[in-house]
Amino acid sequence: MDGASDRNAQEEERKGVDEADFANYFCTYEFLYHQKEMLEDAARMNAYHDAVMRNAKLFEGRVVLDVGCGSGILAIWSAQAGARRVYAVEATRMAEHAKVLVEHNKLENVVTVLEGTVESLELPEQVDIIISEWMGYFLLRESMLDSVLHARDKWLRPGGMLFPSHATLYLAPIVSEEHEQKVEQYDDELDSWEYFVQRMQQAYGVDFRVLSDRFENEQRKYFLQTARWADVKPGALLAEPCALVTLDLSTVTVEELKTLNCPFEIQISEEKFALHDLDGPEELQAFCGWFDVDFRGSSEEPAAIPIKLTTQPVEHASTHWGQQVFHVHPSHLCVPGDIFKGHLRIQRNRHNQRLLDVWMDYAHTTQQGDRRSHVRCFYIE
Repeated sequence: MDGASDRNAQEEERKGVDEADFANYFCTYEFLYHQKEMLEDAARMNAYHDAVMRNAKLFEGRVVLDVGCGSGILAIWSAQAGARRVYAVEATRMAEHAKVLVEHNKLENVVTVLEGTVESLELPEQVDIIISEWMGYFLLRESMLDSVLHARDKWLRPGGMLFPSHATLYLAPIVSEEHEQKVEQYDDELDSWEYFVQRMQQAYGVDFRVLSDRFENEQRKYFLQTARWADVKPGALLAEPCALVTLDLSTVTVEELKTLNCPFEIQISEEKFALHDLDGPEELQAFCGWFDVDFRGSSEEPAAIPIKLTTQPVEHASTHWGQQVFHVHPSHLCVPGDIFKGHLRIQRNRHNQRLLDVWMDYAHTTQQGDRRSHVRCFYIE
């Protein structure tokens, strides 16, 4: 490592950022192009703006902590809503841009931008409100909620508020145009491997067949078990969504987030099924997951106008989160009235805590009473 790189690593360490974690996660957030993508998400922006401005009385004269402030937009809105003091904490060099933006909007007397992780910094006072846009794909990818909860436990005064205050995960069965393509790509890779094995034996006298199972597992994970970002449309759903879990951010703990066991029961809907204009069974090719967050204030000081940000399938402008699609192979043939019931377990990947492993253990019960059990593993990377 050269001198400049060594100094940069030491600088990040002083700010409380692990070097590997910075390289794998934080570094992507220090570029304006990435912030621009999120700032152009109208649903995201409108929900947070409404949550603050339409409930400005909750912010008037209060001390606010913005965890992971990025460009500083939430801190700026908090100040514009009347906050007495806003601490905007950002782990990356995006903090430098946030300072410039705050000063340009003449709010430097209210907003203090602090570069470093919230776990490593000290504040001079307790705060009344913690605001943060911490959500990742399928709500929990990136594990940024851990930092919000750390700030809650250390800096939020009793009776203080979190914006957002609650989060809910949803699951629904869908038909997926991408499903057959992924299965075909998987099959093509296995065929290509067979040809490769034969070629290596014939041309070079080396038998690679001993690695065939490993290659198949690798390709299965990539094509069939890795969740995909998608802009799912409402017409793809085969049933009403099932709420998997609702998190109360005022009480949930980091330990509880490490593994979530969520029961679900989904019945194929006559109304949804009819949209596909079929005479016989339809293929359930995937499950689709998304989340909502709610801005309700606190039990002591509820928001006068509660606001919801949803990432559910919509016909037109999707959020940058989209939805996560879990492809099912082989797919299920189903008709209205069929029931899918079981548990979905979300746990952190043991190699990288910011990624997720998702296990689905469920039974498909048909209208005729036939019942088949399935266990599937997916990866959100």
